[in-house]
Amino acid sequence: MTATTPFAFAGEKTATASRAVGFWLLGCCAMVLAMAVIGAITRLTESGLSIMEWAPISGALPPLSQSEWQRLFDLYRQIPEYQQVNAGMSLAEFKTIFWWEYIHRLWGRLIGLVFALPFLWFWWRGRLDRRLTRLLLVALLLGALQGALGWFMVASGFGDRTDVSQYRLVAHLGLALVIYGYLFWLALGQFWPRPERSRDPAATSLRRGCLVVLALVSVTIVSGGFVAGLNAGLIYNSFPLMDGDLVPAGYGMLSPWFLNLFENHAAVQFNHRLLAIVTVVLSLAIWLWSLRLDLPPAVQGGFALLAILALLQMALGIVTLLLVVPIWAAALHQAGAILVLTAILWCLYHLRLRKPAQPS
Repeated sequence: MTATTPFAFAGEKTATASRAVGFWLLGCCAMVLAMAVIGAITRLTESGLSIMEWAPISGALPPLSQSEWQRLFDLYRQIPEYQQVNAGMSLAEFKTIFWWEYIHRLWGRLIGLVFALPFLWFWWRGRLDRRLTRLLLVALLLGALQGALGWFMVASGFGDRTDVSQYRLVAHLGLALVIYGYLFWLALGQFWPRPERSRDPAATSLRRGCLVVLALVSVTIVSGGFVAGLNAGLIYNSFPLMDGDLVPAGYGMLSPWFLNLFENHAAVQFNHRLLAIVTVVLSLAIWLWSLRLDLPPAVQGGFALLAILALLQMALGIVTLLLVVPIWAAALHQAGAILVLTAILWCLYHLRLRKPAQPS
């Protein structure tokens, strides 16, 4: 007799519907990941302030005439970024940065459509229960909030600044991570539904360790947002020392002291380095810890992948720093951060599942 397993669905029809919803949500996750990479490129090319209008509907169309191009360029020339950084920029050069910001916004609209239309179809066909429907409505609201927060971020660069506020940039990045993690968790629930916490004390302790790693990964990514927002990666381009010092000389130069955590270029970069190293160490430690336990292959493989991705991500971060933040390396570094987040979420989710019973 073969024992039942918690990985089985109640029926084939239900299983097919759940898998379809799961693959749809995974597709949305992939689009959010791509959005984060496009956003990083937009930031690195200093393109984010090139569109000074928020037009959720009409803005889906690019400029269709020379006069419209000139109108948008004239708007851009009114802000400090043009006057203090890009003075003398030609219309052709403006078009280059415009297209990156346009693609960024258009991709956001596409994510909204890819989420909303299948959601309505699944709901109409009765493939979503009430609980999942409510959870997906929350995701829809988070997406709308992300769009508004994106404009709030961009608008911060239209005043006295030559770029956007690093605080608003980090808020925008942080909400993107929340949306990604939320959708990924819901997607896992469609393939392995109704997980139950393992009663094994060792697995419970390991799960608590995963929560610590998840928190650390999240804080490390957020700290990277401050590095990007302040362009702090363009200085101290050496490793492991920072211009010959373990701790940069200007680490605590701002007053009050807590401002150093968010506005001091030297401190922000040092903190990101330190957090990244601790993240790698803990990722390796929790992988070694997992090897001592009798875990299902899906969980054990997740911990191994976490350790590998964390090491690769640190190596890519060092390369990005030493090469003075080339666009390709920085964009890959952004994607790598989300993949590390994905790995720890996978481990955390599957540790909730009871180990499948052995055939008898």
